[in-house]
Amino acid sequence: MLFLWVFGSHIERSMGHLRHLAFYLLCGLGASALEIATAANSTVPGLGASGAISGVLAAYLLLYPTSTVSTLLPISYLVIPIRLPAWLMIAGWFALQLVYGVASLSPNAGADLGGVAYWAHVGGFLTGATLIWLFQRPDYVRQIRAYQGQAA
Repeated sequence: MLFLWVFGSHIERSMGHLRHLAFYLLCGLGASALEIATAANSTVPGLGASGAISGVLAAYLLLYPTSTVSTLLPISYLVIPIRLPAWLMIAGWFALQLVYGVASLSPNAGADLGGVAYWAHVGGFLTGATLIWLFQRPDYVRQIRAYQGQAA
């Protein structure tokens, strides 16, 4: 939910309220589809918004590739505030989802991975990366990129 709070408002502004709702729900469906495909024999129900939030992260990565994010970097007992490129944070998070997703395919994975639906995150991310080009308002993205000093 923290990621939705940080990145979601920008994506909603880029497409409008109703289009954002449709985009979010479709990302959730894409997340569920990949999770079902990779865990067809599972008896554990899937519930949550994390796959749809993953779609929002993909959209943010593609629409705002040069933005930065303030975060806290824990080093032992110290916590240092730093600014990171958003693409680095999102790409790193997505890489972890892929690694854990592949690990979850092992028959012995079970509870070792904490019951997280990693493939739902991957599915939502891929759905969001695909659908953003249909849902964005091109005029808004041009304005943002011009403000950031990028070519449209």
